[in-house]
Amino acid sequence: MSKPTVSIETLIEKMKLKVIYKPEEKIIIDNSNINRPGLPLCGFFNHFEPSRIQIIGKSEYNYLEQMTENVRNRRLDEFLSKKPRVIIYSTSLVPCESMMRAAAKHGVPILQTEKETSAFMAALISTLRYDLAPCITRHGVLVEVHGEGVLLLGDSGIGKSETAIELVKRGHRLIADDAVELRRVSDITIVGQAPKLIRYYVELRGIGIVDVKRVFGTGAVKMSEKVDLVINLEQWVQGKMYDRMGLDSEYTDIMGIKIPSNTIPVHPGRNLAVIIEIAAINNRQKRMGYNTAEEFNERAMKSIGLDPEDYGTDFYPIQ
Repeated sequence: MSKPTVSIETLIEKMKLKVIYKPEEKIIIDNSNINRPGLPLCGFFNHFEPSRIQIIGKSEYNYLEQMTENVRNRRLDEFLSKKPRVIIYSTSLVPCESMMRAAAKHGVPILQTEKETSAFMAALISTLRYDLAPCITRHGVLVEVHGEGVLLLGDSGIGKSETAIELVKRGHRLIADDAVELRRVSDITIVGQAPKLIRYYVELRGIGIVDVKRVFGTGAVKMSEKVDLVINLEQWVQGKMYDRMGLDSEYTDIMGIKIPSNTIPVHPGRNLAVIIEIAAINNRQKRMGYNTAEEFNERAMKSIGLDPEDYGTDFYPIQ
């Protein structure tokens, strides 16, 4: 899995930045952390990471302004000689001549935003965390069902795309069909989207490619969605024991994050769209602290004279 990167041109376009100075060489961003260079401007470079974007706010700007010209020239030349990836001035602050000379000398881009420092930093961190998040591509379908991001996995031809179309007809939204790009944007969150080439398209065997956005309207699609539930579709195997109570929790590991999952057997006559709707609602209820299976198990235990507190969920009177 190659490390994701973002070009400076993409960053300028996304964050609506003004270019003050940009060298001809290609600049690539590969670090989602940012820095306000108060200590480097004082001459302290221990633990300095040049791959981080450097933000010059009012504090750093006024600190540079109160220096004598000779000291400012020396400090900025030393700072930019470390080759920071990009320097961005917030609040429409204008770089001084010393900064421009040092930037041209060392080939460091200087950009500007009109946004306040704190608001800009929050937006920039959020953008970089998403764009530079570890990413894998999985064969599957991602849909939003009752506000839950549901990732459908299973063998080719099992009926994932047909189920997605049925869910869209029932008022839910498609994010990706066939290939899903999954990004680990935090230690607890996986976000999925479709590759740009096949975004909003669904392949139906016997019909061909269907443009869901055109057929069902813009309300039937969504650019990206957090993965809240994984549903593994598999062919029904006669005699295999499937979970009928829901007391045993299943999880699917995606890039080190465990996502709640269900295994649903498929055979003619089963309405998968309805089953997935119920699975999505049930998953949301569990997150909100209500577990139907556990409540039913407790009622069953009480009906035969057992105290649930003595057994917990390890004893199942109803199988």
